[in-house]
Amino acid sequence: MPIRTNRGRTAVYRRLWGFPLRSPRHLVGTLVFLALVITALGIGLPKVLGKPASAQPGAAPPNSSAGPRTGVAAPVPSTETLPTRLSQPLVTPTSAPPSPEAVNVARQWANAWVRHPAGISNADWLNGMRGLTTDEYLPVMSTVDPANIPATKVTGDPTVTQSYSSSVKVVVPTDGPKLSITVVQTSAGWRVSDYDQAS
Repeated sequence: MPIRTNRGRTAVYRRLWGFPLRSPRHLVGTLVFLALVITALGIGLPKVLGKPASAQPGAAPPNSSAGPRTGVAAPVPSTETLPTRLSQPLVTPTSAPPSPEAVNVARQWANAWVRHPAGISNADWLNGMRGLTTDEYLPVMSTVDPANIPATKVTGDPTVTQSYSSSVKVVVPTDGPKLSITVVQTSAGWRVSDYDQAS
């Protein structure tokens, strides 16, 4: 006899959902049943839908067959490898005589770096180095607080420590720490791309 009232349907649903919770044996039985159903679906559905369940080791790929198929193009093995970013060997830069212009830029930049009167803002201090610094390094310099710079003047001539055709590393002495300044060749000329305290 069909169930015709909502109260009857609710009782049936309650019995179905409550069955696993009646006893530990019911719970274990329900979990085993669900595991079997999920496993059967995982094995059966790919076969029904026509997809391989999984590639077994040593098995031939699904596209390879003994005879040719009509109307299906055979895959062509690729013998061409795509170039990578590092397909060309890296060239070690060769040393070159230091550019006087690069040394002069390092000297001017160091003079602007030590020039920070009390109360100067970062923007005003940075404007003194803007034409001597690369565009990529300016945001890094904008995080420096000029009040924290321990030097107030350059105390000697710059000394070149490394020199290549497109970059020069210069050490400039100050009344604080020595500055190790890296100057690089850009389309706009020589510009400072980095500095650090020299050892």
